[in-house]
Amino acid sequence: MERWKSHVRTRLFQRDCTQKDPFSGIFNTLSKLAEQLDLRDTLWDELQRPSSEGDGGLMVDHRELHLQLRESEHITEKLSQTVSDLTTVLYLKDAELQYCHSQVSRYRKEAVTQARGANVLQASLSEFEFALESQSKELAALRLEQRELREGLAAAWREKEELLERWMDEKKEEAERVNRHNDTQERWHRFTRRLNKHHRREMLRPGEQTNSWTTGRPTTERATAIQTDTAVAGTRLCPN
Repeated sequence: MERWKSHVRTRLFQRDCTQKDPFSGIFNTLSKLAEQLDLRDTLWDELQRPSSEGDGGLMVDHRELHLQLRESEHITEKLSQTVSDLTTVLYLKDAELQYCHSQVSRYRKEAVTQARGANVLQASLSEFEFALESQSKELAALRLEQRELREGLAAAWREKEELLERWMDEKKEEAERVNRHNDTQERWHRFTRRLNKHHRREMLRPGEQTNSWTTGRPTTERATAIQTDTAVAGTRLCPN
């Protein structure tokens, strides 16, 4: 509905424009003729004033000439005013034209400056693109090197873990050997202490002391046998 109203309104406006434009020249001519008629009526009224001298026919011709002269003067005044107005308009148009020329010159200089700036920016853009491409290649190389270094680091860590594990195993075995040796030494020392204690007990028995005082040989032989047994036991317990 709104589109139909807009269409009708547009067509009516176009019709009014086409009907008024052809009569604009007629209206202007009619206004000029009406102005001239008013001027003639005014001048004719002035010339119709009673005069006591001269012939009637000559008076009519004189009035007609005076009327034409006044019309010419009026037209001349209007033309002078029109020329003055046109001169003023011409000066204004000249000033406006100079202003437009100055604006065109300014815009042209700005366009040249903008073009130079655009060229500089284009050159900078080309440099930045080249730098970006170079940095992209360097970044790719650095990433490849980083991946290789990470792989090498991972291999080094694995090797370190393997060496640490093997070192721990060796230390564990060595500790076990030391512990076994210490246990053996401890057993040997305990056995030696018990053997010495037993030997002292045997040496302190009364009957054996009397026999040793009388004969002196059985006790010595027994001590020799005990020392031999102790040496054999030590040989069996001590590691190679």
